[in-house]
Amino acid sequence: MIESDTPNEAETQAIKQMFLATSDFVWGAQNIGQLPPGDLPEIGFVGRSNVGKSSLINALMQQRALAIVSRTPGRTRQLNAFTLGGRGLLVDMPGYGYAKISKMDRDIWDDMIITYLQGRAKLMGVFMLIDSRHGLRDMDKDVLKLLAKAAVSTRLILTKIDELKNDTQRDQAVEKLRADLRPFGSAHPEPLALSAHSGEGIETLRLTIARFILSAGG
Repeated sequence: MIESDTPNEAETQAIKQMFLATSDFVWGAQNIGQLPPGDLPEIGFVGRSNVGKSSLINALMQQRALAIVSRTPGRTRQLNAFTLGGRGLLVDMPGYGYAKISKMDRDIWDDMIITYLQGRAKLMGVFMLIDSRHGLRDMDKDVLKLLAKAAVSTRLILTKIDELKNDTQRDQAVEKLRADLRPFGSAHPEPLALSAHSGEGIETLRLTIARFILSAGG
């Protein structure tokens, strides 16, 4: 069944409550033992370091400095949760693929992400970010396998779509990702193309998140 791009009344109200109100940082966890009980539905954001995750979260929530934008890959070193209008939480997960931190730190963070994905009952879905200029890489495929193993609903986002030169390049990037996703049946087959800079696709992402939260009774 193809979902409509037009929100119904309940979805419109949810979008207003979640994205047009001020969002606040509510908790950060550097290890699983620091995670609070999961009382609200949670939506995770994950992606390679420097994929534009913080910029996208700031654009999504209409707050310039909600998620810290860093020029140094790997600076998000914990799970960070932000409010979605009292109806759910957006969880910013540490980036993967970082090269300038110790292997011990990488292993600790990777173990934390695995445990979070597999054991968080209120985690309703994860948005996985892919740089539209580079497409799906081997490490992204490994994370997709992990998400499938954890039975987490997954939707891919092509970021920085405004940095592609023309519509042809954009169409090619989307089609290439569609093809690369075919072996991963657990992921949604249709990627979302977005730009934090221009705002392209942001409303579609808000609607998609609202549907996740509403499906969980949020």
